Amino acid sequence: MSKTLVIVESPAKAKSISKFLGSRYTVKASMGHLRDLPKSQLGVNLENDFEPKYIAIRGRGDLIKDLRAAAKGADKVFLASDPDREGEAIAWHLSYLLGLSQEDKNRIEFHEITKTAIQAAIKHPRQIDLNRVDAQQARRVLDRLVGYQLSPLLWRKIKKGLSAGRVQSVAVRLIEDREDQIRAFVSEEYWSLMANLQAAGGKFLAKLLKKSGQKVSISSKAEMETVLEDLKGKEFQVSDVRTKEKKRLPAPPFITSSLQQEAHRKLSFSPKRTMMLAQQLYEGLDLGKEGTVGLITYMRTDSVKIAESAQAEAKEWILSQYGMDYYPPEPRQFTSKGRAQEAHEAIRPTSALRTPDSLKGILSRDQLRLYRLIWERFIASQMSVAVMDTLAVDVLVSDYLFRANASTIRFPGFLAVYEEGKDEGDSIDEEQSSLTLSILPGEILKVIKIQEKQHFTEPPPRFTEASLVRKMEEEGIGRPSTYAPTIETIQTRGYVVKEEKQLLPTELGEIVINLLKEYFPDILNLEFTANLEEKLDLIEEGTASWKSVVGDYYTPFSITLALAEEKIGKVKIEDQISDEICENCGRNMVIKMGRYGKFLACPGFPECRNTKPLFEEAGLNCPKCSKPLVVRRSKKGRKFYGCSAYPECDFVSWEMPAPDPCPECQQLMVIKSSKRQKKMVCTNRECRYTKVIEEG
Repeated sequence: MSKTLVIVESPAKAKSISKFLGSRYTVKASMGHLRDLPKSQLGVNLENDFEPKYIAIRGRGDLIKDLRAAAKGADKVFLASDPDREGEAIAWHLSYLLGLSQEDKNRIEFHEITKTAIQAAIKHPRQIDLNRVDAQQARRVLDRLVGYQLSPLLWRKIKKGLSAGRVQSVAVRLIEDREDQIRAFVSEEYWSLMANLQAAGGKFLAKLLKKSGQKVSISSKAEMETVLEDLKGKEFQVSDVRTKEKKRLPAPPFITSSLQQEAHRKLSFSPKRTMMLAQQLYEGLDLGKEGTVGLITYMRTDSVKIAESAQAEAKEWILSQYGMDYYPPEPRQFTSKGRAQEAHEAIRPTSALRTPDSLKGILSRDQLRLYRLIWERFIASQMSVAVMDTLAVDVLVSDYLFRANASTIRFPGFLAVYEEGKDEGDSIDEEQSSLTLSILPGEILKVIKIQEKQHFTEPPPRFTEASLVRKMEEEGIGRPSTYAPTIETIQTRGYVVKEEKQLLPTELGEIVINLLKEYFPDILNLEFTANLEEKLDLIEEGTASWKSVVGDYYTPFSITLALAEEKIGKVKIEDQISDEICENCGRNMVIKMGRYGKFLACPGFPECRNTKPLFEEAGLNCPKCSKPLVVRRSKKGRKFYGCSAYPECDFVSWEMPAPDPCPECQQLMVIKSSKRQKKMVCTNRECRYTKVIEEG
């Protein structure tokens, strides 16, 4: 009986796939890459047209021997690594190590781990796509040339251990540029005016918009008092009533970037955690009677295409649960942006009929939450549009125009299942009234209350991990597979820290970026980096040579590198001296920046290696022992509040404690913030007293 060897990347995937294939198949895992450029040297021959020098990865020798033996004993070998550039390169390296012919059709590709998909892939093997391999090689060689030649320059000029890269440095630059905008921002005062009005059919709110046809801009209390004086005793009359039907389309199913953003907004997952959980859902989980099944399609994709079979299942579920009104006249397909891989699919459930509720008790809490997000987004994408009835009411007061906007859902459509979240700083609808009353032009309104409010313009928000992913995608920086590792790297390197979900550049990050801006402007240029990504796409399409793309990039880079080596002097980072005295040697300790934030270190290093944590005072006393509270950080960098007397006092809280206890039960109150409001909440589950501090 003939034997077939199938090689995938991970043991979890091997376990899932082996369940779908018969005894004639052996499924083994390569554990990712088996060959790569050497760590101890550049590994790229600059004298021979950038020829890469690949070696077996250290520690993989036994695995390579095992795979070679398995391949030798098999009649056929299928290389089933992931369906992207990286996966294609892994298949190419495997082909070389196992002595397979490049002419053989031994590459199989699938976008979901289901019996149907695996069996279809086995029936349609193909040759390794060398264009896709070349695109991955170009990226790998470029990243090595920049990383291995620029990083040592930073070591010599600033300090050891630093790194720079084509994508990571641009990501830090985006965060640093945003911080510059925030520092340079000058807040301006402005005022708004709302009228609480009574019509025959009920009350509503209207906002002052114009005077004499021009937009009203009120920038001081004095100007507001003038407006209020003008309005005093004047008649409020409805001048116009406009009704309109508005149709709202559902969002497309997820791609990598939109999944990372939405999981951050709705579930507070980091991009890294989202991808880890998505990998588990993709590779397959044991569902009991069903066995091990992949629950979602491949999670590294920029395509919003949907298979017809998936649309048919979605239609079946929608019709059974909601009826014909909730399904559009034709199955809905979406158009991908840019050079998306249309052979790929969007991220969707492998079966629309496998509802999240059916997986309760089988998946972990976070696996289920992410699966529910993916499932609901996909189902909603195939549903009817939502129909809104909008109403605009104009109210004239002399030459002042007030307007009330309202909308009600006439037909929910896809909103019955899912609604997309928003990032901080996204535009939101104007303040709306719950205007359901009947109202006619010419009606005279009673004024219940005129309410003026002072505001101040705010700087642009700092990036969160989700909004940084969105910005990188918009600018064409990186690819779906690089967003999460890039954001992880810039935090690990100490260039960026995360505080209250916001990304801030460190002093070290600012020094490195300012140096790169001055001497390596192309590396930090958004358009230049995006153009390079487009050239990598051209290589994959077979319309550009990978070596010529690398050469076009490297030639000017090498010249700039040589000039920078000559011009840049030693950059000294001055340590901030603290009042804390080292108990070992009596020196004033200095403030250093580490992976988990700032800490105190003795300047006598290496003779004295004393270090200790540096705590920021929270400005409150511990509710347990009355000693000062300090801000601490977990190993993952998350901020929390703890007693300065630890370990004698073990009080800790993820949320900032309120200054006073709960007025109802005298238990601890904590401060919680959202986009809409800041409030104090009692921690006693039986009480849960809440008091709003500030409306957003």
